[in-house]
Amino acid sequence: MPSIRPERVAAEIQAAVADLLTRGDIHDPRVGFITLTGVKVSPDLSVAQVFYSMIGDDKQKADTQAGLDAAKGYVRREVTKRVKLRISPEVFFTFDPSLEEGDKIEKLLKEVKTKEGW
Repeated sequence: MPSIRPERVAAEIQAAVADLLTRGDIHDPRVGFITLTGVKVSPDLSVAQVFYSMIGDDKQKADTQAGLDAAKGYVRREVTKRVKLRISPEVFFTFDPSLEEGDKIEKLLKEVKTKEGW
């Protein structure tokens, strides 16, 4: 039976990273307003992949990714302190395009609605 511990730890890591972002503890100006969409933790808790989404052009997304990558060490230390883990998980930030895709679908549905007169 698979352990639910990685899921529980993932939720705690997501809360800790969200807290760091909302308090403004990540001082990199490249990191703007982002939404955390989830965290996936490896079964041995050594790797945490943090998924985020944001609205902006490709340059803003690249700048945000660079800012988050630069803050990985700080985020790793803070997560280890706040979640109280023996192993300090390596943190990776990954852009999640699902919110963008949902927005595109919503716009297309509205367009069809107006054209068809629903």
